[in-house]
Amino acid sequence: MNKNSKKICLISSSGGHLEQIKQLSEVINSYECFYVVTRTKATEAMKEKRYIVNDLIRTNKFVLFMRMLKMMIEQLGIFLKERPDVIITTGAGVAIPMCIIGKFFRKKVIYIESFARINTPNKTGLLIYKFADLFIIQWEELEKYYPKAIYGGGIY
Repeated sequence: MNKNSKKICLISSSGGHLEQIKQLSEVINSYECFYVVTRTKATEAMKEKRYIVNDLIRTNKFVLFMRMLKMMIEQLGIFLKERPDVIITTGAGVAIPMCIIGKFFRKKVIYIESFARINTPNKTGLLIYKFADLFIIQWEELEKYYPKAIYGGGIY
């Protein structure tokens, strides 16, 4: 299949967030995509084009700020190298810098709230909701937290 000219950055933490983003097969098969993921045995074994980045560690506010700054610099380098048109994420905290960078460069940001979030939002979602171009929830119960979100149902 011919890939469309748009380039997509798929960024997530490992585990369930990554498994959810991999469910976007129509996007993955239609566009040039690359992954930005945190280091695990599974992500090191990925065959797809990917960048392994540091994860967010939340110990105290100072350490959190310093880690976020380091992540921002690391992900800015990836962004400038790849020049994605769209950033799609399922979270978690690792996605915050790339989404901010994307908005700064006027790229589209799409956030898909985790399937595991049925009744309560997560902190990453609450932050990115404020500036995402498209915000998708997988459970109708979350509409009270994200009134402008699109209910897309489960991606599994």
